[in-house]
Amino acid sequence: MRILLHRADGLTDPWVRDFAEVLPEAEVVVWREGEAIAPCDYAVLWSPPPALLPQLAHVKAVFLTGAGVDAILKYGDALPRVPLIRLGDAGMAIQMAEYVTHAVLGYFRRFDEYQRQARAGVWAQLPQFQKEDFRVGVLGTGVLGRRVLDSLAHFGFPLRGWSRGAKQIDGVECFAGLETLDDFLRGTRVLVCMLPLTPETTNLLDRSSLSLLPQGAYLVNVARGAQVAEPDLLALIRSGHIAGATLDVFRHEPLPAPHPFWDEPRITITPHVSAFTLRRPSIVQIAGKLRALENGEPVADIVDPTRGY
Repeated sequence: MRILLHRADGLTDPWVRDFAEVLPEAEVVVWREGEAIAPCDYAVLWSPPPALLPQLAHVKAVFLTGAGVDAILKYGDALPRVPLIRLGDAGMAIQMAEYVTHAVLGYFRRFDEYQRQARAGVWAQLPQFQKEDFRVGVLGTGVLGRRVLDSLAHFGFPLRGWSRGAKQIDGVECFAGLETLDDFLRGTRVLVCMLPLTPETTNLLDRSSLSLLPQGAYLVNVARGAQVAEPDLLALIRSGHIAGATLDVFRHEPLPAPHPFWDEPRITITPHVSAFTLRRPSIVQIAGKLRALENGEPVADIVDPTRGY
């Protein structure tokens, strides 16, 4: 079989070597714009350039090297009608859990405020937050969201989860559907966004929804920047309604130099590093799914374009 490989960063050699070891029956062909290649059986990529799309019409399935799918679904009707299969985890869940837990603990122990005091040369102990009043709500309770909830449960935080469809998670107060979102937000002290980017979630966190959070709430966004109405968030932080935000994703990346987020000390900025795609686990997972397809067996994580994930 032939696998078409595309990497926007151009670092294809390590992927080719690992595929040769994990899936020796396959020939990996690196796609480069302007070079003609024979049709391939499968494709492995993340965000294909428009010139690559015609090649995808010939494959049996496209394997995405990430859990999110907005980078390819943006093409809409121009995308060939072939199955899209995303990564289920491949080492990303534990990274997300580390990132979010660090942010939540930092806010709970008021490390952000202590750091600002230290820069100002102020030595002063702040009142401790009460854990029972520090509810953490996770928007999106898929594989990644559940791993974050599991990690936070270890520290005894009251936990809530919101998802599109009804779910039951031990130790988590669960909400489902847009009709419950307002109640979910009203009782959440730290809001963690882990939703896929879809038309329904774009600008979901605007002035109206973020204002439902209690006074002094916090936001942690490790999903997609377009889910947050950035001017609204900034206004709520400057008014004091939102006490702080940890943002790993932004509407435009890299975050432009003149963006006002850079000058707001209550916003912590990281450059889209909450979870990296781990090459080896990703290739092992893709190889397993590819072999299942070849054997006519069902595979998990097939994307439903109508739902956006």
